[in-house]
Amino acid sequence: MSVRVRFAPSPTGALHIGGVRTALYNYLFARHHNGAFILRIEDTDQNRLVEGAEQYIMDSLLWVGLIPDESPAIPGENGPYRQSERLNIYRQHVEHLISTGKAYYAFDTPDELEQARKSAEEKGGAFLYSSANRMSMRNSLTMTPEEVSEALKLKIHHVIRLKIDPDETIVFEDLIRGSVRFSSNELDDKVLMKSDGFPTYHLANVVDDRLMHISHVIRGEEWLSSTAHHILLYKAFGWEENTPAFAHLPLILKPSGNGKLSKRDGDKLGIPVFPLTWDHPELGHFDGFREAGFLPEAVINFLALLGWSPGDDVEVMSPEEMISRFSIEKIGKSGSRFDIDKARWFNQQYIMASDPSYLADVVESQFIDAGYSTGREKLISIIRLFQERVNNINDFVTSSSYIFHAPSQYDADKFLKKWNEASSLLFSELIQSIQSIETFDSHHIEASVENFVTQKNISHGAIFPALRIALTGVTKGPELFPVMEILGKEETLDRLSKGLHYFNNK
Repeated sequence: MSVRVRFAPSPTGALHIGGVRTALYNYLFARHHNGAFILRIEDTDQNRLVEGAEQYIMDSLLWVGLIPDESPAIPGENGPYRQSERLNIYRQHVEHLISTGKAYYAFDTPDELEQARKSAEEKGGAFLYSSANRMSMRNSLTMTPEEVSEALKLKIHHVIRLKIDPDETIVFEDLIRGSVRFSSNELDDKVLMKSDGFPTYHLANVVDDRLMHISHVIRGEEWLSSTAHHILLYKAFGWEENTPAFAHLPLILKPSGNGKLSKRDGDKLGIPVFPLTWDHPELGHFDGFREAGFLPEAVINFLALLGWSPGDDVEVMSPEEMISRFSIEKIGKSGSRFDIDKARWFNQQYIMASDPSYLADVVESQFIDAGYSTGREKLISIIRLFQERVNNINDFVTSSSYIFHAPSQYDADKFLKKWNEASSLLFSELIQSIQSIETFDSHHIEASVENFVTQKNISHGAIFPALRIALTGVTKGPELFPVMEILGKEETLDRLSKGLHYFNNK
């Protein structure tokens, strides 16, 4: 059977970074086995749908480069890919279960269910609608066929439940956790079809996975407890031979390592836990990795190692390397701590290794928004100059601001303690030397300045601090000669002259 996996989020809010990791592992597994990666939108919970959430999911996957082979936007032969467009399919399948005695109608009212719960609690237990008590409830198992027919005709409020036999042991091999077993006596007769005619997650999930030929279900560990019901549904439909393999991923933990990472943690710590920033009128603000200055490649690399290890102490990997090395067997069972400092480290590595032209594409709009007008080649030169000095793409604009604005103040207090007439004369001569440079590029500027140092028999420390402060206003930064080339001869000389005036009169 060919490998086909799916990422099936619900559009009930912003896509959490943990969801992106689930999509990533599905994507890597599919690509490693030359299989298909499918995006399916599970939108059957109509009460929780959030406007714009589906588009946010698609935009997020696009940003991190996890492009599905089949999706609502890229339909294949197994659609539709939104569950709300598959209602007739679910209806047909649930009616089949009823006709074969694998499911039944339940007409219990909310008040009756609440009374059953209270009664169970009074006896020191918990209410579970199951083989232990279903024959005392109001459903098609306890009603006559005529009563059921009449209730359906009158459209009396009802749901459809899975009929689970007692005293069965459900066993499956989880690809991450090994052998997992459940007793059917611990399971409730799950609702398969709600009163509004929409299927629950359990029915829709199993039907869609079967009809879309899903070979492996890779999902979060919160769904582990539901797997027994899903396996029983495969059996109820007679699909045992087509039951997919299951792999339940470990949690992404808070930075402290205690508990599951949540939006609240991001808000509290001021760190992104979503791929893209989103301001929703009802749900509020979500901080995204993209707007926080992260490259998508860095985010993907960081997420890949939150639970999976390729071995050999390898960390920085291209998508091709991740695909080549990926295996479910190397995913751990324990949760992984969300270390934002490690994410920043990955971001810095990718910024340093990226082609300046690519980075220019990413940050060009930021320069425009800041009012910094620059040509393409100049922008690339600025990126090349600063890319080993930033760990965040948002830092390019702030770090290079003195390229566009001559310093209005100088960090020169410490430096000026050693400034004297001899220093002033030497700096004046340096300005004259720079003024004589005909081809004003970094190579010729460096040659001229080095020649000046040699002729004057001085150390670099005698002129470079003054040179840097006069040009940039600060004491640290990238190589000066490329800075001077970017500034151009006229601007360089103007700044040096103003700097000299400041030094002499301070």
